[in-house]
Amino acid sequence: MSESSTGSTVSGGNAEREVVDLCRDLIRIDTSNYGDHSGPGERLAAEYVAEKLAEVGLEPQIFESHKGRASTVARIEGEDPSRPALLIHGHTDVVPANAADWTHDPFSGEIADGCVWGRGAVDMKDMDAMTLAVVRERMRTGRKPPRDIVLAFVADEEAGGTYGARYLVDKHPGLFEGVNEAISEVGGFSFTVNEKLRLYLVETAQKGMHWMKLTVDGTAGHGSMIHKDNAITELSEAVGRLGRHKFPVRVTKTLRHFLDELSDALGTELDPENMDETLAKLGGISKLIGASLQNTANPTQLGAGYKVNVIPGQATAHVDGRYLPGYEEEFLADLDRILGPNVRREDVHADKALETTFDGALVDAMQTALVAEDPIARAVPYMLSAGTDAKSFDDLGIRGFGFAPLKLPPELDFAGMFHGVDERVPVDGLQFGVRVLDRFIDHC
Repeated sequence: MSESSTGSTVSGGNAEREVVDLCRDLIRIDTSNYGDHSGPGERLAAEYVAEKLAEVGLEPQIFESHKGRASTVARIEGEDPSRPALLIHGHTDVVPANAADWTHDPFSGEIADGCVWGRGAVDMKDMDAMTLAVVRERMRTGRKPPRDIVLAFVADEEAGGTYGARYLVDKHPGLFEGVNEAISEVGGFSFTVNEKLRLYLVETAQKGMHWMKLTVDGTAGHGSMIHKDNAITELSEAVGRLGRHKFPVRVTKTLRHFLDELSDALGTELDPENMDETLAKLGGISKLIGASLQNTANPTQLGAGYKVNVIPGQATAHVDGRYLPGYEEEFLADLDRILGPNVRREDVHADKALETTFDGALVDAMQTALVAEDPIARAVPYMLSAGTDAKSFDDLGIRGFGFAPLKLPPELDFAGMFHGVDERVPVDGLQFGVRVLDRFIDHC
């Protein structure tokens, strides 16, 4: 037992010991999401989570939206059930990994160099394990949270959540009755400014999404002929223009708040229009922050033709487009102008942007919990360039934050861990997260 600054006790010993094994177990369940109907690993993960929750007296339910695509939900009764409930949600699926590229097998959960290695170590089986460890210890010791907590371990986040959070929200909204706030992934991680200050970035905003298919029609013909109506040429030029385009910087409320906090931390005023020098100082979080300054559109796939001497009648490309909150119309207009009139654009998957303010009792609870475990901690808001299941839960009026607390070594390329090779999470970071999450629940 450790003492908080207010004198209350926070249990963490058993949870700190258990969280590493839980994380390793989850990593060893291959829940790779290929973006299709398959997902046998997600069912195994749902059953594993349900078993761990049932062992400590909870009554978890498994919901299968499609064969193998399963999610687990449970509710913990709080001291005051009349208060609005808190949702803690995490996804169990991961993006695929090629073992030949990794230092350690991505589904081994191996411990090396002080880290747990494997696909999902930071995205996001670390938070799943921390949540399980904290909940199991609190249930064993009879420590109720101040209010009801709904736990949701969901499938399919990596492909848009259709078979996971989206399914639960559309088909089983009653599971989240009374919930008004939520925490989940990609937030609460540290950035060490100096020996006197460590920022912990809490996600309060997310970019919107337009995954797009681009199509150009041309005239098919023999590859030996002079051909001015070549679909591949037309599309390639359009894709090249788009891929090289630099969208303008737009200062959202979240970016303004983050820059103000960072300016104070660095002791210098920051100009959002001239961020190259500042980003260079941000180490492993520079990619995350840089992508929150502007809309982005990255070509990711090309397709055309079936034979070297046949000019195809059609060429296609896919683009990952992300827009800032409040700038969707500008983004789409820019796309059409850049691509030109001969390119057809259609959405493959689209989702809204999110942005909430960085205030309220839940934010205070985050700061209190962080400082209790790291006296030089300061929580600050930031915008995630990608998206999470928070977008689905937002449709139920649930205000979401990214808060999966991790104290990280300054040299770790945290942003590079997401969907990257050699994904890993420090063991002491997991244990730190357990302590912070436990304290946070006490104050939520």
